[in-house]
Amino acid sequence: MRKKERAAAAVKLLSELYPNAVCSLEYQDAFQLLIATRLSAQCTDKRVNMVTPALFKEFPTAQSMANADIARVEELIKTCGLYKTKAKDLVGIAKQITERFGGRVPDTIEELTALPGVGRKTANLVCGDIYGKPAVVTDTHFIRICGRLGLTDTTNPLKVENEMRKLLEPEDSNAFCHRTVLFGRDVCTARSPKCGACILNGICPKRKVAK
Repeated sequence: MRKKERAAAAVKLLSELYPNAVCSLEYQDAFQLLIATRLSAQCTDKRVNMVTPALFKEFPTAQSMANADIARVEELIKTCGLYKTKAKDLVGIAKQITERFGGRVPDTIEELTALPGVGRKTANLVCGDIYGKPAVVTDTHFIRICGRLGLTDTTNPLKVENEMRKLLEPEDSNAFCHRTVLFGRDVCTARSPKCGACILNGICPKRKVAK
């Protein structure tokens, strides 16, 4: 089975397993998703979802956060880890969105990654979930699963993104990324994956899986 055929088969099977997969971060608009995703670096989505209600109640828009006292933001997000760096980035993101983009979160990878602390993973998530553009969000689950499926031989996020854009149909890529996150948590775990009960067992070469 060729890589593109295996990718298509994985897309179909995971869509059956997780028909309604969405981002696990809770948000109301593009700005909130951008901020929540920045907070999720080296932090669980569950923890972020515990922190953002108070943060967004006090700073619901880019303009309000742009004028925030960084110490106050630090206080609100402290349990997310790396809070000093993240607080500085959040206020910086809000200021740039307000000053450069008229309060609207930009819709291109290039503009998003020019914002403080925003990488391609975050930019792809915003482009895909908010603006409906083809996106490949290379989180750890996605990289691990694509490697085990033999769809990529690298763990470099940018290389994985570029390779998977060639294998996935544009209309499938964003949802497939969300499904691999759920699948990676439930079945294809980093340690002791449940290969015997795996829906992809018939197409997976099980690369990089300890025997």
